[in-house]
Amino acid sequence: MRLPLALLALAATAPLLAQSAPEVPGQMDATRVVAGSYSADPSHSLIAWEVNHFGFSDYIGLFGDVSGTLKLDPANPSAAKVDVTIPVGKVTTASAGLTDHLLRPGEDGAKPDFFGPEPADARFVSTSVDVSGNAATIEGDLTLNGITKPVTLDAEFTGAGNNPFNKKLTVGISATTMIKRSDFGIDTALPLVSDAVQLEIHVAFEKD
Repeated sequence: MRLPLALLALAATAPLLAQSAPEVPGQMDATRVVAGSYSADPSHSLIAWEVNHFGFSDYIGLFGDVSGTLKLDPANPSAAKVDVTIPVGKVTTASAGLTDHLLRPGEDGAKPDFFGPEPADARFVSTSVDVSGNAATIEGDLTLNGITKPVTLDAEFTGAGNNPFNKKLTVGISATTMIKRSDFGIDTALPLVSDAVQLEIHVAFEKD
């Protein structure tokens, strides 16, 4: 049975197409990771937060411009250290009114409903790292709204390689966790707006 000419042409060009397809710089390959100190790339590091609103829908906002450091050694991954700072004052949402509400002062000198106009940066500092394959459990202390509480991150190594623009060796880490905002003194509108806040963290660390 003869194949149609179009299929024969496609079969002939397939190897050329495969050769010309660019490779994504970051690969989930731990052998690419080099021991040393890394700094977060603020332009490509984000923390998304999610709360339930009135039991109807989940609402999502973002913290950007994340900074921080990562110290790691592939030969001893459990000795890794993470120290990340989150500029709460740069919180953003899809609603200008809600963003303003998060950052506005309290009425008549009262405590702000949420963060207030000049909130201190939040900070997470790891205390232990338990690595299993490409995943890790990171225990640490989160300071938010002037209160420090222990938090556990379920983390994952997402890729390593050289950034094609600045040529820096980069390691990507993603993580999730859940905190209770009331633990950090943010209790406005409970329980209409959920106490549970889901956090999704994506940080690109560049080698110093």
